[in-house]
Amino acid sequence: MNSIGVLGLINLFFAVVIGLYFWNLLRAQHGSKSAVGRESRRELDKLRDLRSICLTKPLTELTRPKCFEDVIGQSDALRSLRAALCGPNPQHVIVYGPPGVGKTAAARVVLEEAKKSSLSPFRSDAVFVEMDANTARFDDRGIADPLIGSVHDPIYQGAGPLGIAGIPQPKPGAVTRAHGGVLFIDEIGELHPIQMNKLLKVLEDRKVFLESAYYSPDDNNIPQHIHDIFRNGLPADFRLVGATTRPTRDIPPAIRSRCLEVYFRALSPDEVATIASRALDRVNMGAEDGVIDIVRKYAQNGRDAVNMVQLAMGVAVTEGRKTLLKADMEWVVESGQYALRPEKRVGDSPAVGVVNGLAVWGPGMGSVIEVEATAVRAQAGRGSFMVTGVVEEEEQGDGGRVLRRRSMARSSVDNVCTVLRVRFHIETPDFHVHVNFPGGAPVDGPSAGLAMAVAVLSAVRGTPIDNRLAMTGEISVRGQIKPVGGVVAKVSAAAAAGARRVLIPKENWQDRLAQVEGCHVIAVDDIDEAFELAKVGSCAAAEQPSPAPVPQEVVAARSASAVFSDHM
Repeated sequence: MNSIGVLGLINLFFAVVIGLYFWNLLRAQHGSKSAVGRESRRELDKLRDLRSICLTKPLTELTRPKCFEDVIGQSDALRSLRAALCGPNPQHVIVYGPPGVGKTAAARVVLEEAKKSSLSPFRSDAVFVEMDANTARFDDRGIADPLIGSVHDPIYQGAGPLGIAGIPQPKPGAVTRAHGGVLFIDEIGELHPIQMNKLLKVLEDRKVFLESAYYSPDDNNIPQHIHDIFRNGLPADFRLVGATTRPTRDIPPAIRSRCLEVYFRALSPDEVATIASRALDRVNMGAEDGVIDIVRKYAQNGRDAVNMVQLAMGVAVTEGRKTLLKADMEWVVESGQYALRPEKRVGDSPAVGVVNGLAVWGPGMGSVIEVEATAVRAQAGRGSFMVTGVVEEEEQGDGGRVLRRRSMARSSVDNVCTVLRVRFHIETPDFHVHVNFPGGAPVDGPSAGLAMAVAVLSAVRGTPIDNRLAMTGEISVRGQIKPVGGVVAKVSAAAAAGARRVLIPKENWQDRLAQVEGCHVIAVDDIDEAFELAKVGSCAAAEQPSPAPVPQEVVAARSASAVFSDHM
């Protein structure tokens, strides 16, 4: 009996110890929960206080486009976006264009338009998920990938109860959050190559397959929804809209081939002025005459215009005024170090050896470039032919290799010499010829060939060229005018610069070119025809107002604004 009593006391002792141990654990757990609860309540109070503080919206947000009419100057791009996204079979899109011209806002507006269409598969609750490729970084160990998604394996800190049980946890990325809507990736060209390849796979499969060394399909402890994710993938049926300020050659061909391409052009001075005026209307601020003209001259895009207006408005408000003065905007230009926006205009009067050429320097962005030539007779066979202002050498490459070659602009010079010799019996070695592209911006591409040929022929014969005429086209050794790229943008630039006639290659003719306001587009296929039309007093030129007297010397050219290249 004594032994039984001793055993009972021992059991009672251990039962009490174990009970006290678990009681202390419960107390500690309860105390921990209480501490966590108190800390959580304090943090919630801080969050409520933070959310109660709300500043007024910046002007850039107030002027953000809410409908198609708010997107200034991009009618062609908007039409392309609507065609790509608002139909019964929406496509993936890459949007090119300079910053501050409305690419992101246009994508948002088009999605809202698509949601209203009965033909569109986008539902009324379709989401617009926006990411910046510069910040969409992933972990090499697979811990996190904000774009594609990742798996939180049990070994990682913070795995939680499922991690303690050895269960991997899939974490959806932006491609899944955008399911059924649009995934907008800003500066898509900055994506890491690994992410780009993963994204291409998602675009093909329309779902995301995740992997984990800790997943076993035979583990009954893993919840069914996780089994389903690993077996069938996470849904990712969205439409991609990627925006970039890079040229097309910098975007991987694999993703370009899966997307339609839409180009947003630079805004004209008048369009920039419209944005500035609307910004003033949004804040009910008046402006002195000339304020908008200053913005027109210095703002390069819509964002610049709004920022200039906002800063000038801040100056006026702090001084108690409801009207912007020219002095306010001039101070903004000076303090912000804004550069004067170059505005190319055709010459004031005809000149010998001076021709208005045309070039493109970006998506949908054309420009007038002046070509000037002089020709002085030399001793037979001892002349020279000099060209300045063109690219001497250019590179071509696909990322794997780079090919260096003589520039196409420089090759066009040889074609011009041959045409002059064969078609016009002009031996260039009998003259000292100098062809120049003023402005310090090297010209690249073959489309300057026609302008060079006409300029040299004008200089040799002493024939003045119509200053209200512009031209573009590659010239062959037989004097034929070959097609070039960017004709629509070039014609628009010529009209904006004051040209009344434009010569283009016949193969580049489009019916819509006949509708360019204030400018007559003429298709030509031969150098003889082009030169006859370019001369002052030609039949086509005679329909225009009489030009000013012809100067005796070549007119100095205005400077160009950018490196020009032809997009063939």
